[in-house]
Amino acid sequence: MTPEEKTNLENRVKEVIESIRPYLQEDGGDVQFVSMDENKVVYVELQGHCGSCPHAMATLKQGVEAAVREVVPEIQSVERI
Repeated sequence: MTPEEKTNLENRVKEVIESIRPYLQEDGGDVQFVSMDENKVVYVELQGHCGSCPHAMATLKQGVEAAVREVVPEIQSVERI
């Protein structure tokens, strides 16, 4: 993946994350893009209530990852740091 392709992919992922942030913020949580590696794995930080919620992994996989992969299917997974 060229640097330009990586930047383009990261920007698309960030747009999706920005679009779902208001839903998490309604419940006192938040999510922030941290990085993406060469294997197209996205790393995010769950913040606020999402950082300590017992349902955080479900939110991450069924919410954040599902939304990202729907719009950017090239992404392999979304992981929490």
